[in-house]
Amino acid sequence: MYNLPHFKESEDRVVIDFVKQHPFAMLVGVDADHNPVATQVPVFIDEKEGKLFLIGHIQRKTDHHLALEQNKNVLVVFSGAHTYISASWYENKKEASTWNYRAVHAKGILRFLGEVELLEVLKRTTLHFENNANSPSLVEHIPQDYVAKMMKAIVAFEVEVTTLNHVFKLSQNQNEADYNSIVKELKNQGGEAEVVAKLMEERKGKLF
Repeated sequence: MYNLPHFKESEDRVVIDFVKQHPFAMLVGVDADHNPVATQVPVFIDEKEGKLFLIGHIQRKTDHHLALEQNKNVLVVFSGAHTYISASWYENKKEASTWNYRAVHAKGILRFLGEVELLEVLKRTTLHFENNANSPSLVEHIPQDYVAKMMKAIVAFEVEVTTLNHVFKLSQNQNEADYNSIVKELKNQGGEAEVVAKLMEERKGKLF
């Protein structure tokens, strides 16, 4: 991970909140033959007894499921809006262009959970993302024979986080004039660039 002090948050809570706001993560592992495997899944982050845990579910009998049965060490990657930063926006245009982004890397030990825990994960997932207690798509409202059949094809997991690293690279190393120029250019682009610009505007008071 690109690991420089000025791209770090001083408060752990900010990093955890980022994970909660960007739950669709990449779960990365290695099989017994050291071949990498990866899958993208929604996960929740919980704090229990001073430790962090990531909770989710994956499909059974896939390459990543089989690999994670053999090797429990995993990396879970969370990322947000990102964008290219052109050096043409700087006062000194001879510098290198770069990329602004935010990412969190959680390393940990994975264990698979039983059917009771799987059902709880499914209930939690649909309730959270439907964001509607009356939605017909909640697990509680789906025919139970269908749920039982679906559960045979998936498995819940929990990752005990051993290290949590992050990079929130948002031009903190630039002077105020260049910082303002970057924000202006990004806002004109729209899309993810504009999202990054708004983040930079929110953080400006802490920098200058």
